[in-house]
Amino acid sequence: MRLISWNVNGIRAAIKKDFLSKLPELNPDVLCLQETKAQDDQVMTALGDDHGYQALPHSAVRPGYSGTAILSRQKPLSVDFGLDIEQHDQEGRVITAEFDDFYLVTVYTPNSGSELKRLAYREQWDRDFQKHVEQLEIKKPVIICGDLNVCHQPIDIARPDANYNKSAGYTQIEIDGISNLLKAGYIDSFRHLYPDTVKYSWWSMRGGARARNVGWRLDYFLVSEKLASRIKSAEILNDVFGSDHCPVVLEID
Repeated sequence: MRLISWNVNGIRAAIKKDFLSKLPELNPDVLCLQETKAQDDQVMTALGDDHGYQALPHSAVRPGYSGTAILSRQKPLSVDFGLDIEQHDQEGRVITAEFDDFYLVTVYTPNSGSELKRLAYREQWDRDFQKHVEQLEIKKPVIICGDLNVCHQPIDIARPDANYNKSAGYTQIEIDGISNLLKAGYIDSFRHLYPDTVKYSWWSMRGGARARNVGWRLDYFLVSEKLASRIKSAEILNDVFGSDHCPVVLEID
């Protein structure tokens, strides 16, 4: 299976930037989207009916904010939305799709915000999200994908010293959140295959950051250790445009 995750920074904006024409070239079996910024019916209308996928949107209560979606060629065995925690589930951030031999969880992790105003909430989110994943793992191995809104290591951010414990996405609390997932039995698929490769998946839209490759690796596929032998490839498609993020890919046998 070829799995792709992409924070599209607004599905309607992405479609105006030729999102649908990119689908055949990307050729995912499952495409997980974050930050759709649209209600469920708006996502379905924007996507139309000619893309060849079953679309499963999950929007936030607040219009034009957050939101996730899964596009799958194969109908999942089951689909669940959210974490069953009301505080978290107002923002449309998690979809869990069950396939024959694994769960695929796509997540748009909350940003800690300017001046780190949401950092305490983010810390609670990370704990609750990990519990969700661990409960699934009891039944089947889990693949987690999405915009995790954190750079795990200095290699994952262009300017680590300038941002450490100052900027959302690179505080020790957020780093600990992803470290705890890895300690719980998950593999950062890209870093597993490419321990020394510098590649980013998000660039600020200011100051020509993408052209200068001043970026952050915020988008991941974390794979249950039970599926480690099935990891075929992991890629960051930083030559694909249409958002301030680029797609990331996992192929499993």
